[in-house]
Amino acid sequence: MVLDLVVFDLTVFDLTDGALFWLVIALLAGGLATGFLAGLLGIGGGGILVPILYEVFTFLHVPDDIRMHMVLGTSFAVIVPTAISSFRAHLAKGSVDTAVVRRLAPFVVAGVLAGVALVSSVSGGALKWVWIVCGSLLAVKMALGREDWRIADAVPNNALIRFAAFAIGLVSTLMSIGGGMFLVTLFTLCGWPILRAVATSSGFGPLIAVPGLIGYIWAGWGNPELPPVSLGFVSLIGAAIIIPASVFAAPFGVRVAHGISRRALELAFAAFLALVATRLFISTL
Repeated sequence: MVLDLVVFDLTVFDLTDGALFWLVIALLAGGLATGFLAGLLGIGGGGILVPILYEVFTFLHVPDDIRMHMVLGTSFAVIVPTAISSFRAHLAKGSVDTAVVRRLAPFVVAGVLAGVALVSSVSGGALKWVWIVCGSLLAVKMALGREDWRIADAVPNNALIRFAAFAIGLVSTLMSIGGGMFLVTLFTLCGWPILRAVATSSGFGPLIAVPGLIGYIWAGWGNPELPPVSLGFVSLIGAAIIIPASVFAAPFGVRVAHGISRRALELAFAAFLALVATRLFISTL
C-alpha cells in the first residue's frame, strides 16, 4: 500500500496570515489543556480536544460527512503520546493499581476493537449523537455526583464489571477519549479514593488510544474527501502542532492531581461538557 499525502497548501483553505496565527494558537492552547487534564483527571484529553478540533475543521471547511471522523481520528493521534506520558507519570508515583489494569484490559481492548469495526460505517451525525448523549450524562454526573455515592466497596471481579469495561472501550472509541471520564466514575463508585481512580484509569488510556488511532487511519484510508496531509481520518498537521504541547503539559497535571481539591474543577469541567454537547446538538439542527 502506497501512502499518498497531498502537499499542504494553505490557499486551499483561504487562510490569511492573521487567521493562520490564531489557528495555530488555538491548537497549541488545546494541546496544553489536553495534556494538563490528562494528568489531572486521568483522562485522555479528548473531552477538551474534540470541540476544539471540531471548530478548527469547521473553519477549514472540511466536508461535513467526514468532519466528525477527522476530529475523532486526529484526537486519538494526540491522545496516544499524552496518555502514555500521563500513565508513566502516575506509575512512577506508585499510584496505579496494575492488577486491576491487567484484569480489565482484555475487555476494554475488545470494546475498542468493536468500536473500530463500527467507525467506517457510522455517519458523522451518529458520532455527534454519541458525544451529545454521553457528554451530557457525564456532565450531569460531575455536577450532581457526590463522593459518597457507592455501588460497591471494591472493584468486583464479575461479569458486570467486565461488561462495563467492554462498553467503556466501545463508547470511548466512538467519542475519541481515553476512557478516563468513565473509568474514574466507575472506580469511585466502587469505593476507590479519587487519586487511585485517576491514576489507575490512566493505565487504560494507551490501551484505548493506540488501537483507536489505527482504526481511524484504516477507516479513512483512501477517502477522496480527506483534507491535505491526512493519514486516513487523522490530520498530521493538527497532530504535529498539538502533540508536543500536550506531552509537555501532562506531568504538570499529575503534580496538581496529587495536591488539589477537585470539586471546583469537576464543576467547571461539567459546565464545559454541557457546552460541548449543546454546540454539537445545535450543529445537528
